[in-house]
Amino acid sequence: MAKVAIVILSWNGIIYLKNFLGVTVTNSSFPEAEIFVADNGSIDGSADWVETNFPSVNIIRLDKNYGFAGGYNLALQQISADYFILLNSDIEVTPGWAGPLITFMEENPDVASCQPKILSWHKRDYFEHAGAAGGYIDKYGFPFCRGRVFNNVEKDYGQYDSVKEIFWSSGACMIVRAEAWKRCLGFDADFFAHMEEIDLCWRFHRAGLKVFFIPQSVVFHVGGGALPYKSPFKTYLNFRNNLFLLYKNLPHHRFHTTLFVRKLIDGLAVLLFIFTGKFSHVRSVWRAHIDYYRHLPILKKQRESMETSSKAEFSNIILNKSAVFEFYIKRNRTFEKLKMNI
Repeated sequence: MAKVAIVILSWNGIIYLKNFLGVTVTNSSFPEAEIFVADNGSIDGSADWVETNFPSVNIIRLDKNYGFAGGYNLALQQISADYFILLNSDIEVTPGWAGPLITFMEENPDVASCQPKILSWHKRDYFEHAGAAGGYIDKYGFPFCRGRVFNNVEKDYGQYDSVKEIFWSSGACMIVRAEAWKRCLGFDADFFAHMEEIDLCWRFHRAGLKVFFIPQSVVFHVGGGALPYKSPFKTYLNFRNNLFLLYKNLPHHRFHTTLFVRKLIDGLAVLLFIFTGKFSHVRSVWRAHIDYYRHLPILKKQRESMETSSKAEFSNIILNKSAVFEFYIKRNRTFEKLKMNI
């Protein structure tokens, strides 16, 4: 059994594997680590390419594309390790990147997951959208990051270079304690892709565990590799999965009010898409809500079965106001201006 398994889930990602796998192998060569490429039913020959060019890398071949959530679930079932590092194929790691993550996990047994600083591969002195310096959500379930609020990405000048408890760690690059992964049942495969890591981290918190950001570890992320940021399918997944996320995890005293307000906000988003001529995105939001209502029986069972520990104290890492209102109306467009008390 490896102490650390670095697992790269790839779907038709041969371009990224050619660019970054060699760097990952070189910069992750410590004795107790093994590298795995989990091929999610690719048809571009990437699994064969890895097998030929990197014989030290383990290959897990899945028979079709199970999405980010399902693909990782199936891959990690086949791996024995103390820690899993989930690493996107479009990430360039830096020398010594994994050490601070592993050391922090070893020294803090109540931590289920942590993430590195995630910078843009294209603009290397800026944060990257998917994770930046650690993830948070507001009271209505809208995710944002230290260093990235909605579409506003900040330049990194060391303003977030402190170890910090966060709400969610980024699926682009996150280390997860294997025991916590199994205890909290991994990703929800119904999410397919997007926000599955937020859902998992919310379950970590409910189980009395913690999630952290570790700035001493740095990676560079291309972003949008599997699904472009402006894709209507991405819009569908984001709207649907956010409703899934809220239904499963909201506390009882906020459940009905929060979902009601969230649906009103989604309605305003539809109006904005109409006014800007993005009609394919209007259809995506409509489809997301239809699928959410169809899924309610399953969501209800999941909500009723989830563990909540008496040690689950995490209200201090949720923004107790609307990030949408703060960003678009009050024009507070950086994490610091949201005035989070954390």
